[in-house]
Amino acid sequence: MGSVRRGVILSLTPGVAWAQDCAVQRPDWDGAPVSAVQEAMYLAMSPAALALFLASAVAIRFRSQWGALFVVVLWTLFVTALTMLAPASRKVALAEGCVGSPALFIALIAAICVGMIFYTAPPIKGR
Repeated sequence: MGSVRRGVILSLTPGVAWAQDCAVQRPDWDGAPVSAVQEAMYLAMSPAALALFLASAVAIRFRSQWGALFVVVLWTLFVTALTMLAPASRKVALAEGCVGSPALFIALIAAICVGMIFYTAPPIKGR
């Protein structure tokens, strides 16, 4: 009975299926757990994030309220797709350690969005 129990326990541990998800998510993963800073850098270098950073810079440069609002909505959609609409393979890769927590990246994006809204807000009259 011990060997059957050991086989069942070993079948529940990370194995070939998890390693395959990590090979798809991060092909160059070296086996060390990914930190939040590394994950933030990885996500910031994605093409979608780079395009949104550029759009944020343009909205700030021209101090456009509507442009900033549009970029904030796009950032929201990007973060939603990253977290809530993530495929099951990303969740498995997060459990394995080849994908880190996106919390630091999300906090950075939230700070940028709040800053854009405050910077592009119209000046208060009477001050």
